[in-house]
Amino acid sequence: MQTVVKFSALTLLVLSGMANASDDKNSKNEAKTSVDFNLRYEAVDQDNTAKDASALTLRSRLNYTSASYNGFSGVIEFEDSRQIAGVNDYNDTVGNNTQYSVIADPETTELDQAFVQYKQDKLTAKIGRQVITLDNHRYVGHVGWRQDRQTFDAVTINYAALKNLKISYSYLNKRNRIFADVKDLHSKDHLLNLAYKTSFGQLTAYSYLLEVDEGTSNGLDTFGVSFKGKKDKFSYFAEIATQKSESADTDYSTSYMAVEGGYSFDALTIKLGAEILGSDKAMYGFSTPLATLHKFNGWSDQFLGTPKEGLVDLYASVSGKAFSGSWTVALHDFSADEATDTVDDLGTEINAVYTKKFAKNYSAGIKYAAYSAGDSAADKVDTDKVWLWVGAKF
Repeated sequence: MQTVVKFSALTLLVLSGMANASDDKNSKNEAKTSVDFNLRYEAVDQDNTAKDASALTLRSRLNYTSASYNGFSGVIEFEDSRQIAGVNDYNDTVGNNTQYSVIADPETTELDQAFVQYKQDKLTAKIGRQVITLDNHRYVGHVGWRQDRQTFDAVTINYAALKNLKISYSYLNKRNRIFADVKDLHSKDHLLNLAYKTSFGQLTAYSYLLEVDEGTSNGLDTFGVSFKGKKDKFSYFAEIATQKSESADTDYSTSYMAVEGGYSFDALTIKLGAEILGSDKAMYGFSTPLATLHKFNGWSDQFLGTPKEGLVDLYASVSGKAFSGSWTVALHDFSADEATDTVDDLGTEINAVYTKKFAKNYSAGIKYAAYSAGDSAADKVDTDKVWLWVGAKF
């Protein structure tokens, strides 16, 4: 697939020249260049032997999108993450400053995207390095919260088979993860997603067959269905899935369930929900390795890997508007899906965030997460995290 990525980058540059020459009379079909900056301060305080961590990092992203030529177009994008002003007292996950708590933003410069796209009528196809997100990012996402976002070397086909039916299929050859290229993984992943719109909401069925292609026998197969909709001021969501893992040393099956309901008042939106990542005999927990995990189960990232006893997350959130910005406060209560004599109460967490856009091209935010370890969460400790950031897009 690396050859495919290089071919894609070369092809899209050729296409851009052809498109600009052929379509200059069409003002809606023009090549575009954009830049995106995110300057962020992050601090971590944990009740363990690790030193308190702090990081000031700048993520820069340069994107070129060609005009289209006979349905073909392309994207090439570079991404860079740098430590700023010497504020780099943190474990960056790639072997530096391991005496500090983890902040998963290593320094890196890499090719973020390079793909050729063909779009005609109901069909869209992409080949090359690309961002792929499906539904709510629970299984497949870009992990855009981190400075080095996740992309995939892949072939993707999207087809609007019927008026209300959309089919998406991707074959992934490489997972370009958030830890710079040193921890990227070759894979043989198949992602199939079917979405059907009804008058009550969207019904989605999916099959995600994952395999890390690193010389060992392994497989993680997930099948599920979800339904999401909104009626007047009410919103609702439900999902169930099953998962089976087979490898040289493991063989387990487990399940997933989620339900959420919301109500919007004039100034506030309230949501209540439950998410259950099941366990097989308290030995293996339900896993979603391609997800935007920061979005789920609390922002302090205590449960990026599901405990082998599984995880039950009961949560409530309140959100609204203030001073031309948006705010949210959320509370999580965690427990084991299959409790044991030593593991049951997995703690609580409170999250709060405020974001605001200003001067057309800028945004800023402040975010806080406080996790309180449960009585039986042996590998968890009280954790506080705070973020301050400002972004700019042109």
